[in-house]
Amino acid sequence: MPFDTKLIDDLVRVATGAFGAVAGVREEARTRLREQFEHVLSRLDVVTREEFEIVRALAQRAREEQELLAARVAALEAAAKPATSKRAAPAAARPVGKTPSRKAKAAPDEAPAPKGRRPRAKVAD
Repeated sequence: MPFDTKLIDDLVRVATGAFGAVAGVREEARTRLREQFEHVLSRLDVVTREEFEIVRALAQRAREEQELLAARVAALEAAAKPATSKRAAPAAARPVGKTPSRKAKAAPDEAPAPKGRRPRAKVAD
């Protein structure tokens, strides 16, 4: 039984057309999905990759500056410690009971009234 080449050629053309249609549908679906994702992301107020990279670089630079400043403060504190300890010694040698006061102290049985309020009356026990 001989094969009919015309029939085979027709089947090949139909299959090729079907594959072409499937590829077109696939591209159309991909385009529609991409549009939908872009629409959803635009409503979510998501930053772009470029904006993210810019802010990331700024944060990195700020962190490096902060580390430099922290090292500088530590060096300044280390340099100031010997000077501070020399000044603190005479203050520590001052007698405790001889501290001058600017206001006269209240009598021991009376507590000073808080600002803006009248003093409380004493209650007899």
